[in-house]
Amino acid sequence: GLQHDVIYPGEPWGLPLDEVIIPQILKEYNYSTHAVGKWHLGMHRYKFTPVQRGFDDFFGYYLGAQNYNTHVNGGGYDLRNNFRDEKGILVDEVRRDLDGKYSTELYAKHTIDLLHKKKQEKTPFFIYLAFQNAHAPHMVPQHYIDKYSTDIKDEKEKIFAAMASAMDEAIGNITDTLKTLKFDKNTIIVFSSDNGGNVNCMGHVTSSNYPYRGGKRAMYEGGVRSPSFIWAPAFLDSGENDEMIHVTDWLPTFWRLGSLNGKLKPNHPIKTKPLDGFDQWDTISQHKASPRTEFVVNIDLEPVGCGHNVPTWALRWNDWKLIIGNGGPPSGWYPAPEVSESCNNPNQSFIELYNIKEDPYEHQNLSHLKPDLVHTLTLRLMEYNSTMVKPNNVGYDPNSKPKLFDGIWVPWLDFKDGKPFVSGVKYVVKEPKQSSDKATDTYEELSKEYYGKESTKVHKSIWLQGNQLKEEDLQQEKCWKENWEWEVDNTVF
Repeated sequence: GLQHDVIYPGEPWGLPLDEVIIPQILKEYNYSTHAVGKWHLGMHRYKFTPVQRGFDDFFGYYLGAQNYNTHVNGGGYDLRNNFRDEKGILVDEVRRDLDGKYSTELYAKHTIDLLHKKKQEKTPFFIYLAFQNAHAPHMVPQHYIDKYSTDIKDEKEKIFAAMASAMDEAIGNITDTLKTLKFDKNTIIVFSSDNGGNVNCMGHVTSSNYPYRGGKRAMYEGGVRSPSFIWAPAFLDSGENDEMIHVTDWLPTFWRLGSLNGKLKPNHPIKTKPLDGFDQWDTISQHKASPRTEFVVNIDLEPVGCGHNVPTWALRWNDWKLIIGNGGPPSGWYPAPEVSESCNNPNQSFIELYNIKEDPYEHQNLSHLKPDLVHTLTLRLMEYNSTMVKPNNVGYDPNSKPKLFDGIWVPWLDFKDGKPFVSGVKYVVKEPKQSSDKATDTYEELSKEYYGKESTKVHKSIWLQGNQLKEEDLQQEKCWKENWEWEVDNTVF
C-alpha cells in the first residue's frame, strides 16, 4: 500500500502492521537490532514506530525530509531516542538538546557508540542506518564545501558534492571502527538506495544517472537503478554482479544469513505473508544465476506530484521492460554538468517496450515490433494488478499540528492533554542546557543561505491541491514536493 506516494507530515497511516520486516525475523535468532536515521514508515501511533516493529532502539527522525541542523519538518521538531527501560517501557526521548547539530555527524557518532557497546556484549547485531544525505534540502557544514572551492565552480554542485563527502566520511569512520574492534572479519555491509538520483530539465541538475534514462519517480532505469555494493571481506571476493536482484530479496537473504543457512531454529515460529523476495546469497557470493526472472516496477493508477500524470504500469521480465502509461517524468537523459551533451527530453509513448540487456539506456522503443510480447506482458501486469493492495495514502489530520504539542511531532493519535495515554510508553523531552543559534527554518532563508539567491515560494494552497497541480506550478525552479519547501517552512501548518 506504499506504491503511490510517501507519508507526508500529519497523515495517519504507515506500513501495515501485519507486514513482518527484517529486524523482527533476526530477533528470533537472538540478534540485537538497531535503527538509526530516517524511518518514514508511519508515526501517527506508537505501534507504527521502530521499537514497536522489531528494533531494540532507534535514534533518528520519524518523518521524511527535514532541516539537517534544526531537525524541523513542517513546523515541528523531529529527532529522538527510542528505547525500552529496565521495566520494558518504551521511552520516547525527544532530543531537543541536539538542535543545531548536523544529522550526518550525529548518526555516525551514534552508530560508532553502538559498535563499542556491541564489543562488550558479544552478541550478533543488525544495524539499519539511513542517512539523510543527499536528500533535499541540500545542507552541509562549510568545511565540506571548502574541499571543492577550486574544483567545482557552481555553488549548487559544490554543496551536493560536499553532502556526498560528508556521508562518505561518516561511512569511513564507521568502517574504521569495525576494523579497530575486529568486527570487519564477521560483518556484512550492504550499501544501497531507494531510487536513482533526482533530475529534471526545468531547473538546475545536481545529480545525474547518465547514461541511464530518467531519474527518481521514473519507470526508466535511471529511476530504478541505484549505486549499491556489499562489503564483506571474509565472505566475498572483489567483483561485479549484474544479475537481477530486487529490494524485496533482502529479507529472505538476511533470513538465511541470520539463521546460519537454516541451522539455527527461531525462538518462536515466524509467520509471514507469502514472500515476493528470493534468497540471493548464492547469486551474490557464488555468482550463480539469480532465481528472479521478473519484478513489478510499479502499478500506480493515480497521478503523483513531480511524476506521472496518468495511470502507470511497468514490468521487468527477463531482459525486457514494458511501460504502459507514463515512464516519467523525468523521461530524458540528463548528463552531468561537465558533459557537453545537452539534456534530451523525448516524447513518451503510451506503450514502451525495451530490451534492457541490449539497450540499457532505453533509446529504442520496440513495442511496434513485438506486439505479441507486449500482449503477454500486459496480461502478466493484469495478474499482478488483480492481487494488488490499494494505496494506503490518507489526507492530512489537523489534530497532528506540532503547535498542539509544544512544537514537536508526536504520535498524536496516542496523545491526550499533551501526554501519551497508551500504556507502556514514557514521553520525555530533553531540552538544551542553554539556547543555541538555530539554523534557518523557512524555505526563503534556506534558499538564500544555501543556494545563494531567493527561490520561488510554493504556497500552502499548492500543497493543499495535492495531485491537482497545474502544469505551470510544476515548471517552477523548485518542484514543490521534490524539494520539500513546505516541510522546512514553519508557517505551513
